Amino acid sequence: MSVFDGLVGQEMAAHELQVAVTDAQLVLGGQAGPAMTHAWLFVGPPGSGRSLAARAFAQALQCKEGGCGQCKDCLDVANRTHPDVVMTEPVGVHYGVEDVRELVAQASGSPIRGRWRVFILEDADRLESQQMDWKPANVLLKAIEEPAPHTVWILCAPSLQDVIATIKSRCRVVSLRTPSASEVTEVLITKYGAEPELAAAAARISQGHIGQARRYVRDEDTRNRHSDVMNLPASLTTLDACIEAAAQFVEAADERMKDSVKGRDTQEREDVRQVYGVGARGIEARGVAKALNDLEKTQKRRAKRARSDAVDLALLDLLSFYRDVLMVQWGADVSLINEEFVTQLHAAAAGASPEITMRRIEEVLRTRATLSGNAAPRLVLEALFATLRDPAVAH
Repeated sequence: MSVFDGLVGQEMAAHELQVAVTDAQLVLGGQAGPAMTHAWLFVGPPGSGRSLAARAFAQALQCKEGGCGQCKDCLDVANRTHPDVVMTEPVGVHYGVEDVRELVAQASGSPIRGRWRVFILEDADRLESQQMDWKPANVLLKAIEEPAPHTVWILCAPSLQDVIATIKSRCRVVSLRTPSASEVTEVLITKYGAEPELAAAAARISQGHIGQARRYVRDEDTRNRHSDVMNLPASLTTLDACIEAAAQFVEAADERMKDSVKGRDTQEREDVRQVYGVGARGIEARGVAKALNDLEKTQKRRAKRARSDAVDLALLDLLSFYRDVLMVQWGADVSLINEEFVTQLHAAAAGASPEITMRRIEEVLRTRATLSGNAAPRLVLEALFATLRDPAVAH
């Protein structure tokens, strides 16, 4: 079995990467290997498996068998413990300049144990921010232009348009697609043992996002949160109800954020204390206060990012609701994403025109864009829900 077998619906991309792995063996032997290069850009919509593909490629590059999935190198990459494979993502909303500089410094060395030094940057679209005078992407550019021997950069982003031209022009692009609902359903049943009916619902609701589909199958809280969003539009009957709904929306995002970082923050603080020898004979090591302070700042940025992602995921669920409402209003012969909530969908469709539904969709999209900055989530959501209640007041 190959590590590439786990890339659902990505046969073309898997073949391209397997050819590159074969040529990588030639490069290590001092021969020409045109299918292998030092910089890659994996693009595909959320849920297409960009990170999984990048990790599988890293496993195959380190593995003597080209990605068997069972050897120590493959398992260490999968467990994020391989010394020559660095997988990173922005702690906050965007990558910081210092974060990228640290990666570039690491990339200047030779492989410690493996064949290649592999650096995987998830969310490479977050290397650039209009609020930054000095963009982290510029720091990365020179490392990609002039890489150290046996160093491979793998950047992951939703689309080519999300990556600045100077970066993408120096990378080989691998395009991934969103798996079909039937492909996701099959994986949920065969790999995770999900009941067929639940698996089919998860595949539809996640819209091909395997990670979210897996959470929907495994976690009852995830199913309950989705149900709450489906029932939200009908609850927006008064302005007080809109304000209350915004508070509950943010509270649910906070709970999801806490679940995502649960135990991790405490373990990181304990790891720092052990590294500095804190507690040994009551000695307070020099530098530990600054290290703990820096860690706390990092954890706060990570919590903010997790909260923002949770709000955005709920807004995507809300978008899927209004998309289904619009399909009902138009009488379109297409499958509904949220067919388990057909009663709510038909009630919403009967209570508004398609034009009103389109306004609501536009407002949700506008809110997502606003929240990608530094806006206060609760205030923005209060305004959104008030507008969803009465789109006539939309600006």
